Amino acid sequence: MSLTQQQWIYRQQPLAAITAEHYELVEQTLDTSLAANEVLIASRYFSVDPYMRIGQSSKPTYDTEAHPLDTVQAGAVVAQVLASNSPAFAEGDWVSAYTGWQTHAKVNASILTKIDPQQAPVTTALGVLGMPGRTAWFGLTESGKPHAGEVVVVSGAAGAVGSLVAQFAKRHGARVLGIAGGEAKCDWLRDTLKLDWAIDYKAFSDADTLGAEIKRLTGGVDVYFDNVGGMITDAIIPLINRRARIVICGQISQYSGGLETPELGPRLLHHLLYQRATIQGMLARDYLHRMDEMRRIVAPWVKAGEIVFEETIIEGFEQLPSALNSLFGGEHRGKLLVKA
Repeated sequence: MSLTQQQWIYRQQPLAAITAEHYELVEQTLDTSLAANEVLIASRYFSVDPYMRIGQSSKPTYDTEAHPLDTVQAGAVVAQVLASNSPAFAEGDWVSAYTGWQTHAKVNASILTKIDPQQAPVTTALGVLGMPGRTAWFGLTESGKPHAGEVVVVSGAAGAVGSLVAQFAKRHGARVLGIAGGEAKCDWLRDTLKLDWAIDYKAFSDADTLGAEIKRLTGGVDVYFDNVGGMITDAIIPLINRRARIVICGQISQYSGGLETPELGPRLLHHLLYQRATIQGMLARDYLHRMDEMRRIVAPWVKAGEIVFEETIIEGFEQLPSALNSLFGGEHRGKLLVKA
């Protein structure tokens, strides 16, 4: 037997915005016969993440090589088992995998992780109980090390990672300022996530005026969890307190065009000297072996409804390239997914 498989093939490196010319949608026949321990899956939800754009840079990143051209765009999915030749999986099981932008895949059972839909919505495996949750939890607790009463500032606070960091910081007893683009997002941060403060960075024309407002609200910054970079970081570094911790998780303001020709970085590092502060980069992959630890802590909060995990779901496999590009315009809130 066979079925029709669709794939998005990465054809051309983008230098700025991602458009249709950078990908090609192809169809081919997939033989569904299975070897020992193989499983046939149908992808139901596709994770759309900023790191995908980093992988397309021709400059050095955390990978030794850029995402190869003429291959399926890599990425995480939530899928269902259509057929199994493995005792570990049965038809109908929900699984997560890193099989990329393709509607179906034949894979070895060893690369699949079973999902229990009774514990939480299956999409959480790509969000709060997946890579974004791992990034937020370990980035904050291992690098940020917040203490009760401290001020934690989160840029990109309405995003998949930032919204979780903000909530985890509140659970540590910190006072939290979320920075996001647009008053609607800021209202959500204050009213739904119950942050102490929220600032719409788009209401400020330069780092000095933004910094003055952050200073007025917080008095100073103990932990800065940076997902954005650019002007926001320029505004915050002069406000850090003694022994402040700066966590560099992302620089999304630079991803759509700035990866090849980055903007001039902040010349404000003397403030780290003055305040004996630290600045540390973190990658989710460094904590992959601790996923079970994170889930043991966070999953009960999710099940009890104590963590808000917003999802923006775009319908249609054909929408994947435009969905990826939309990450850099800030139109969505929470975790961005595409539903097949």
